[in-house]
Amino acid sequence: MTGSISSPSYPIFTGENYDYWSVKMITLFRSLDLWQIRVDKKKDAKALFILQLAVSDTIFPRIMRAFSSKQAWEILQEEFKGNSKIRIIKLQALRRELENLKMKETENTKEHYSKIITVVNQMRVYDKDISEEKVVHKILISLTASYDYVVAAIEESKDLCSLSVTELMSSLYAHELRLERRKDTTLETAFQSKVNLKNQKIKDSKKKSKEITKSGDNPQKKEFPSCKICKKTNHLEKDHFHKGKPLCFFCKKHGHEEKD
Repeated sequence: MTGSISSPSYPIFTGENYDYWSVKMITLFRSLDLWQIRVDKKKDAKALFILQLAVSDTIFPRIMRAFSSKQAWEILQEEFKGNSKIRIIKLQALRRELENLKMKETENTKEHYSKIITVVNQMRVYDKDISEEKVVHKILISLTASYDYVVAAIEESKDLCSLSVTELMSSLYAHELRLERRKDTTLETAFQSKVNLKNQKIKDSKKKSKEITKSGDNPQKKEFPSCKICKKTNHLEKDHFHKGKPLCFFCKKHGHEEKD
């Protein structure tokens, strides 16, 4: 039986997100005991080969003349990570971005937290001293007004110095779930009230229709005061058909006189 050996899949650096790629590569080298190579040329060659495989064809020319893994690593680090001055500038830009992050009314806590932690992780590439306490504080002060009483409760009942981001987000998720349930209940109640009102209008309409039919309340059968001419109650005197015509005193009919 013929077996096939698959080569490992390495994270490929294309020129973007160097900080993330470098963290993955450091972990890979450490797992293979290749990170701190001093004398072992065979291990160094292996590390260099892995680096060459882990960059795209557009990046490879930059390190193709490197004769050691250390040299290749430093070439990429200098170009894409930058010197200390550039790192400080990047860190300051990320700090401003984090300070300006505010939760939008259309966002939920999960979406808002995702934005915050993305910036925080980028900052930690340049400054590893960004504590959980700072992240917790940022989350609390950037929430919308609907979370004010929850924030107050957390600040009074929890020790913010020891409160983890995971614990905080669990509390916020629970609050958000309660809000959603109340919202659903309110909408359901409003919908039911609308249905009940509609049914009541239909019921009232049917009842009125029955009353009209029962009482004969229509133009054909409506009763009027007794007509002075014919004494009937199905029309007004002004609408009497024979009004203005002569009355025969002999037969008591309109339209002619007794001499006719």
